[in-house]
Amino acid sequence: MAQVAARAGVSGQTVSRVVNGSPRVDPATRARVEAAMAELGYRPHRAARALRTGRSHTIGLVVTTLATIGNSRMLQATAEAAAERGYALTVVTASEGVEAAFAQLADQGVDGAVVLNEASALVPSAPRPPGLRLVVVDAPAETGAIVVHSDHAGGAAAATAHLLSLGHATVHHLAGPADSFAAAERERGWREALAAGGIAAPAVVRGDWTSRSGFAAGAALAPATAVFCANDQMALGLLRAVAESGRRVPADVSVVGFDDVPDAADYLPPLTTIRQDFSALAQRAVGALVAAIEGADPAADGDRAIVPTRLLVRDSTAHR
Repeated sequence: MAQVAARAGVSGQTVSRVVNGSPRVDPATRARVEAAMAELGYRPHRAARALRTGRSHTIGLVVTTLATIGNSRMLQATAEAAAERGYALTVVTASEGVEAAFAQLADQGVDGAVVLNEASALVPSAPRPPGLRLVVVDAPAETGAIVVHSDHAGGAAAATAHLLSLGHATVHHLAGPADSFAAAERERGWREALAAGGIAAPAVVRGDWTSRSGFAAGAALAPATAVFCANDQMALGLLRAVAESGRRVPADVSVVGFDDVPDAADYLPPLTTIRQDFSALAQRAVGALVAAIEGADPAADGDRAIVPTRLLVRDSTAHR
């Protein structure tokens, strides 16, 4: 830093301000310092900065698996949101439990952590290292940490209402795992939309988020004319099951998914679905965590906890 200051003809404090993105540097001086940094190959040393400030500018991400589309998309979105704020990201899996994952993150000196989806259910019962700030994605409010989640129930209600508006007498539900917060919220939205129309909810058919489980559910859903699937992958399996049974989508059965995975518009037929905004979800989660780390009030934004979802109508639904 001293060499950069000498090359640019400024003080060490000015170099520090440029490195830390301070607005208190005029553009010409900033450009001169950045040019000196480039010429000398200067890079901030994260470990040294951590020793000086007591913060590592690193956050953790706790997952049980990255095999699901939702988790892999959240990983990418969280990494991008962290980088925008000058934070690095380290990923740990909760294969040996959330407590072990927290201990690993504490050993690495992270400033805080985001806990995703399936791992979120394990947070309330897991002791955490003192001072480890947490944001939990997809969990009940009583988790004991900052909670951020998509509007799963609202999206499910919109999907169900859409199918009812097409003239279907009822809507069947291909649900996710019973221990999943997101699956439970989507089931709740489906039930509430049916109840609002004075319709008794049919028996739930449950899958495990995979397209294989969606295909296996085809036989149980054979009488249905309208099915709301808790995610797009199960909807894909159901589309295959319907086709192999000799029925047609949407002429004989309308199908709606949830997530709007990148391939959903290319399913046959293109899938009507609920778009979950993973980028906005990650921005809210990382923003709340960084606010907590830096001493701001993460709850200052009243609706910070819930990220809206949106119905996208494509060709897999039609009037009855």
